[in-house]
Amino acid sequence: MKAELALAEVQAIAEARHGDPFKVLGPHDAAGGRIVRAFLPGARAVDVVRRADGAMLGRLEQVTGQGLFEGGVSDRTPYLLRISWPEAVQETEDPYSFGPLLGEIDLHLFNEGRHFRLADAFGANAVTLEGVTGVGFAVWAPNARRVAVIGDFNSWDSRRHPMRLRYPAGVWELFVPRVSPGTPYKFDIIGAGGIPLPHKADPVAQQSEAPPRTASIVRAPRDWAWQDGDWMAERGRRQAADQPIAIYEVHLPSWMHAEGLPGWNAAAERLIPYVHDMGFTHLELLPITEHPFGGSWGYQPLGLFSPSGRFGPPLEFAAFVDRLHRAGIGLILDWVPAHFPTDPHGLARFDGTALYEHLDPREGFHRDWNTYIYNFGRREVQGFLIASALHWLERFHVDALRVDAVASMLYRDYSRNPGEWVPNVFGGREHLEAVDFLRHLNSVVAERCAGAVVIAEESTAWPGVTSPVGDAGLGFGYKWNMGWMHDTLRYMARDPIHRAYHHDDITFGLLYAFSERFVLPLSHDEVVHGKGSLIGKMPGDRWQRFANLRAYLGFMWTHPGKKLLFMGGEIAQEREWNHDREIDWFLLADPAHAGIQRLVRDLNHLYRREPALHQRDCDAEGFRWLIGDDRANSVFAFLRQGTDHAQPVLVVCNMTPAPRHGYRIGVPRAGGWQEIANTDSRFYGGSDMGNGGGVGTAPIAAHGESQSLELVLPPLSTIVLRAMS
Repeated sequence: MKAELALAEVQAIAEARHGDPFKVLGPHDAAGGRIVRAFLPGARAVDVVRRADGAMLGRLEQVTGQGLFEGGVSDRTPYLLRISWPEAVQETEDPYSFGPLLGEIDLHLFNEGRHFRLADAFGANAVTLEGVTGVGFAVWAPNARRVAVIGDFNSWDSRRHPMRLRYPAGVWELFVPRVSPGTPYKFDIIGAGGIPLPHKADPVAQQSEAPPRTASIVRAPRDWAWQDGDWMAERGRRQAADQPIAIYEVHLPSWMHAEGLPGWNAAAERLIPYVHDMGFTHLELLPITEHPFGGSWGYQPLGLFSPSGRFGPPLEFAAFVDRLHRAGIGLILDWVPAHFPTDPHGLARFDGTALYEHLDPREGFHRDWNTYIYNFGRREVQGFLIASALHWLERFHVDALRVDAVASMLYRDYSRNPGEWVPNVFGGREHLEAVDFLRHLNSVVAERCAGAVVIAEESTAWPGVTSPVGDAGLGFGYKWNMGWMHDTLRYMARDPIHRAYHHDDITFGLLYAFSERFVLPLSHDEVVHGKGSLIGKMPGDRWQRFANLRAYLGFMWTHPGKKLLFMGGEIAQEREWNHDREIDWFLLADPAHAGIQRLVRDLNHLYRREPALHQRDCDAEGFRWLIGDDRANSVFAFLRQGTDHAQPVLVVCNMTPAPRHGYRIGVPRAGGWQEIANTDSRFYGGSDMGNGGGVGTAPIAAHGESQSLELVLPPLSTIVLRAMS
C-alpha cells in the first residue's frame, strides 16, 4: 500500500523547507487503504498502535535514509506512534493526525484587529485536543515560506515540528502532544524569498526566560485564585477624578537589592508595606513587560504579554497584584505601544518582511532610540497592541496603564527634520492611524474594564487628550503635566533672589490646569542623564536646599492635579538615579533626609484626609488664587475647595529664605483657621516657625474678602490652613 511521494517533497521535509507538512506527514488515504507517514530522524523502528488499547495497527518503514517513515495501517482509529530510539522506546500521539487548532472565528477576529483575548488562542497554550493534552502553538507570519516550533521537546530541531499555515489568515499553528508547561520554545522561520531568519521568540508569549536568555516559555494553564473582589468592585464604582491619587513610581530592579534583583515575592514582602506606610494610593512600575536590555529600564520591550522573567513567573506577579489590592494600593504599569527594539529574536522583520513595523524608515524607525515604530494602520497590529493592554488589565487586574511616548505616536515628524518624514493623506503632520489606534484602545478599555484608567505621557499641546472619544478627544483618563514639571523645577532651581523675575513659572500652569485631567509628575526622567537628583536641583546651602525641597513638595501636594513621585525623591537622594544601584537608603540615618521622608508621608495622609485637596483636582471650581502677583516677596496663596461640606483649605508658599511676619491674606470664612501642615516644622528638619497651630480672622478686608488672617510665613516654606467648622 503506497501513495506516491515526490523525491523533492521528501527532501523538503528532511531539510526543514516544506511549507505544508500536513500534505506529507500524518495519515493519508492511499490505494487499498490508509497510510501514515512520520519524520523521525534517528529512529530505528516505528510502529503504529491503537490509542485505546495499544493493539498493533501497522509498522512504518523508512523510505529514505533521512528519517521519513511510511506504512499502512489497518483502520482509522486514533493512534500512537511507538518509536524505538537507540536508547529508549517512546509512545506519543502524532501531531500530524490532529485537525486544525484555531477556529475560523479566532482567525477572522485576529485579521480584523478585534481578538481581544489573543493570548488565549495565539502563542503557546496548554490545551486538550481530541482527548489528548499538549500545547497548541500559533503565530502570525503571513509572508513566511515555512515556520516550525522548536524547543526542549524536540531538541531544538526545526525538522521535527513544522507548522500548518491557515490561509488567508497568515497564521501558522500546530498542536504538539505531551508538551508540558514550563517548556522553553521559539519559532524557526524561513522568510520571504526563502531566507532563514534568526530564531524568534513568541510575540504573544505569556512567560519568558530571564535575560540574557531569550526563549519563550509555555505558561502554566491555571490562573491565580484572586482574593481582591472587594477592591475590584469598589474600583468599578468610584470616579477616579474625585479620588486622591498619589503615585510612587518605581524601577523594581533598583528599588532595593535583596540578594540580587528583587523578585515578586521579595517585592510583596518589602515594597508593599513601604508604599502602604508612606500613604501612597498607587504604585507605578516602570515597564515590566519582557525586554532584552536592562539599561532601557523596560522601555524597549519585546514581550508585551509576558511579565519579565527577571522577577519570577506570571503567577507570582498575579499574587503580588492581589496583595497590593488587599493592602488598599492600586497598580499602574508603564506600557510601551509606540516602538520596539531591533533585536533579531524579536518582532523586527518577523517573517522576513516589515510585519509589525513600517518598511520605510521615514515612518518605521526612531533614530533617537534606534527602535522600530509599530504600523498602527495595520488591523492585526492594532489588535495585537490592544489585546496586550487588556491582558494586563483583565488577566492581572492592573488598575491603570501609563502609555509611554504618546507624543512620538501623534506626530509623523516627531524628532525629524524636513524631508525625513512622510505626510498623512491630507499632507499634514498628524499621525492619523496612531490617533485612531489610541481612540480605539481607550474605547475598548472603557467598555471592558470598569474603573481602569489609561494615562498618557504626552508632552505637547495636542487638544483633548483626556476628552471623550465621542467629543473628538483621545479618551485618556489622565495626562502627565510635563509643562508644570519643567516650569516649576526651573523656578525652584533658581537662587531665591532671582525668583521674583520668574514668578510666572509657578503661576502659568494654572492657566491651563483644568484643560485636561492632569497628573503632576516628578518622574524618573528628571533624575537621570546628568539632570541630577531633586535635592541636587535646589539652590543654597544645605539647610536651604532641604527647605526648598520641602516647600516644593508642599506646593505640589496642594496644587490641583494627581501626584507622582519617583523613588528616592521621598528621601532626598543626593546622587542621580542609577538603574544598576539601589536607592541610598543609608541616608535615612541623617535627620534631614529622614525629615523629607516624614514630610512626604504626612503630605500623602493630608492629601487623602482633606477632601478639598483632591475632590476637585480636575475642576476649576476647586481652585482660587488669593495671591498670585506678589513677585517682590515670592509669595503665593490659594484656596482649595471641595464639594458638599468639605472645609476650604488655604495654602501659602514663601519661596524666599526671609520669614514674613504680619502677612495678611483675605479668606472667605470668618473664625478660626487651623494650621494643618507646615513644611518648616522641626519634625521635617525646619526652623519650626509658624502660627502656633492656628489663627483667627480679623474684620479687615483683603483680597476681595471682608475678613482676613494675619500670618507668619516661615522661610522657604509651604503652610496649609483649614477653616474650622
